[in-house]
Amino acid sequence: MTTQSFDYVVIGGGSAGCVMASRLSEDPNVTVCLLEAGKKDNSAFIQAPAGLAATVPQGFFSWHYETVKQKGLNGRRGFQPRGKVMGGSSSINAMVYMRGNKWDYDNWAQQGNEGWSYDEVLPYFKKAENNETLGRDNFHGQEGPLNVTELSSPSHFNDYFLSACKEQGLKYNQDLNGASQMGFRMNQVTHKDGERCSTAKAYITPNMNRPNLTVITQAHVAKIDIEGKVAKGVSFYQGRQVQQVTANKEVILSAGAFGSPQILQLSGVGPAQHLNDLGIKVLLDAPGVGSNLQDHVTTIPAYRTKHHKGTFGLSIMGGLDVLKGIYQWASQRSGILTSNFAESAAFFATDDAKPAPDIELAFVVGLVDDHNRKMHLGHGYSLHATLMRPKSRGTLRLASSDPKQPPLIDPNFLDHEDDLNDLVKGLQKSLDIMESSTFDSVKGKMLIPLDRNNVEQLKDFVRNNADTEYHPVGTCKMGPDSDPMAVVDAQLRLKGIKNLRVVDASIMPNLVSGNTNAPTIMIAEKAADMVKAG
Repeated sequence: MTTQSFDYVVIGGGSAGCVMASRLSEDPNVTVCLLEAGKKDNSAFIQAPAGLAATVPQGFFSWHYETVKQKGLNGRRGFQPRGKVMGGSSSINAMVYMRGNKWDYDNWAQQGNEGWSYDEVLPYFKKAENNETLGRDNFHGQEGPLNVTELSSPSHFNDYFLSACKEQGLKYNQDLNGASQMGFRMNQVTHKDGERCSTAKAYITPNMNRPNLTVITQAHVAKIDIEGKVAKGVSFYQGRQVQQVTANKEVILSAGAFGSPQILQLSGVGPAQHLNDLGIKVLLDAPGVGSNLQDHVTTIPAYRTKHHKGTFGLSIMGGLDVLKGIYQWASQRSGILTSNFAESAAFFATDDAKPAPDIELAFVVGLVDDHNRKMHLGHGYSLHATLMRPKSRGTLRLASSDPKQPPLIDPNFLDHEDDLNDLVKGLQKSLDIMESSTFDSVKGKMLIPLDRNNVEQLKDFVRNNADTEYHPVGTCKMGPDSDPMAVVDAQLRLKGIKNLRVVDASIMPNLVSGNTNAPTIMIAEKAADMVKAG
């Protein structure tokens, strides 16, 4: 075993970890080590935005997890891809830039998390952002490392969707991350010059020449080394060899909603009975570690098209379009390979009593069935109807004490009856939009025919087809001392262990009403200032 010493050790080179390593190493007087289990992010499948269509279904650069059998999904196992590469899930996601709703963060603060209201986190969204088109205003920044822009070569099918939203009574919204979230718009994306702008690309690549920043890839963390309730360092595998790094100041755990609770439990921090059952020495009985798992559940009606132009699909003409797109992207960083597939979005509330929109619609310019793991000949388009604030709660537990074994992931989808009922309402609205007359010139048959007025049929469709929208959070929740399930305090310090913070989506007490990449980056920006402040 070899040992190296640093001031800060950051576990996980994903959406949060890259931010932490970059911001902490801005101070030339401290040393920072970033550990990432995956490889470098230099593949064209990552840099070309449309490459996600290959990486996600096939498991390239991903942990490629599955859930335990889900009672609410008729016993099916859900799909849970998580980034295993520099940039983490920001290197394999659909690159949608969405922050959530003002109400979400004010609700966090109302739960006793001082400093996390919307007005207090907004400066960190702005600090991270370089918004090319909305500019520097009350809601957006133009000097941050994360590039946010409009799609350079969007499909004309978005026009059908946007017109259909208007036909169904929704209103156009110039900025879904601005004063109001309600309405519809083309998505802004984390792209730069026709390429994906992951957190690795934004925060780490430009700073690799810093002498005080060490990045170690293919470093599979075994455990956090804890002595006397103080985090001292990290043990990790490189191949079969065990290596160790020590942290003179802090260990920053940024391994995500699955990785962070898994590593804590492997380190002896978690529900005591569960750890005892696996023969792991309990250093701290922390029942909240791995509890409170929340995820956005989505259901996807899909339609075939009469024409192939403007959509992705399996056909000779579609193949020719992709070949042309490869040339365009390689030579000009333009064309269909700059698509993120989920090109447009809409938000609405299923009930006027809801405090914020509770359904997000994502219009996808391709046929989607089981995360594209089931392929269909021909072309089409799809509409994700996603429940924003589910009431169901699940868990993340260890399958064994072996760090290389995948954890037991149980989102407990649709356990709460309200989740099914609200998702069905969202599905009905999505069908109204897809059946609008605007689509008549291009609309073919539904992949799975549905009657929007047959509620029992829609419930069956949801239970047989719904799955994740890739947004797990909450497994190391932030909360006050009065909350026995809170794992970290408002400074993201782990309760009961010194010199250890958790900084990633796992600290969210509740899901936000939107995609989770931008909020996770915000969390890390805020946490970096907390660490610097001491």
